[in-house]
Amino acid sequence: MVVKPGESFRLRYGVLLHAGPQNVTPALKAAYVDFVSQLYLLRSVAGENPMPNHTRRAFLKTTAAATTAAVWAGSTGAAGANEQLVLGMIGCGGRGGALAESFSGAKVAYVCDPDEGRLAAMKKATGAPSAVTDLRRILDDKSVDAVIIATPEHWHAPAAILACDAGKHVYVEKPCSHNVREGRLLVEAARRNQRVVQHGTQCRSDPFIAGAIQMLHEGVIGDVLVAKAWDIQCRANIGHCAPSDPPPGVDYDMWVGPAEFVPFQANRFHYTWHWWNDVPQPAP
Repeated sequence: MVVKPGESFRLRYGVLLHAGPQNVTPALKAAYVDFVSQLYLLRSVAGENPMPNHTRRAFLKTTAAATTAAVWAGSTGAAGANEQLVLGMIGCGGRGGALAESFSGAKVAYVCDPDEGRLAAMKKATGAPSAVTDLRRILDDKSVDAVIIATPEHWHAPAAILACDAGKHVYVEKPCSHNVREGRLLVEAARRNQRVVQHGTQCRSDPFIAGAIQMLHEGVIGDVLVAKAWDIQCRANIGHCAPSDPPPGVDYDMWVGPAEFVPFQANRFHYTWHWWNDVPQPAP
């Protein structure tokens, strides 16, 4: 899936895909450990042998209590040119910042965000040598092993698919897609390119949650016919704003990306886009 510089993401995404501020928790670390272990195994299958005489289970057993930074630092034992995992951070908001700290054992070669202010702050925080507003510059660099995607949700699936097709492994925040078709296309991209894709549903890596699911599978309460969930969180009022010009230093067209275009509006931008139904939906 090649997207030429300056080509509309909305056009390409519509044609190709629609034809038919947080603490690092133990569960979050466990998810990253799982991601890295899969990455190691895939390299082993490819003949790179980065972890001789180790299995995924042994790796998890010996590193489950380690911090993510230590796990990534351990990647320096990889064979060949990739003595240290090289990452591109896509998305420099609050979530991106938390993830950058978690992956501090790896080399962050790129940070990427269409907001130059956020981009500069993340570049300083990570020490990344390159800061770009277009994720395609990261995907073009063959020295990058994996990308971390912490963008607004409408970018999750498109960025992850592009990354897989560029030969990168992927950690992508939840949700990985807005619909079943997007999710299937991402799975297909991962399999087609033999890439590891870790979805950031950290609760799935929590021993408590995993144990509970196992009990359900074992029939502790019988056949499960209905499941209900409530998510009640208080958020600040986003107020009322009118459409306006984007702030200086913001590539708003890139921020909108594959989603249906809507005019810039201050309360429909960083984080507050969650409150709007017309922002995250990719164009049909």
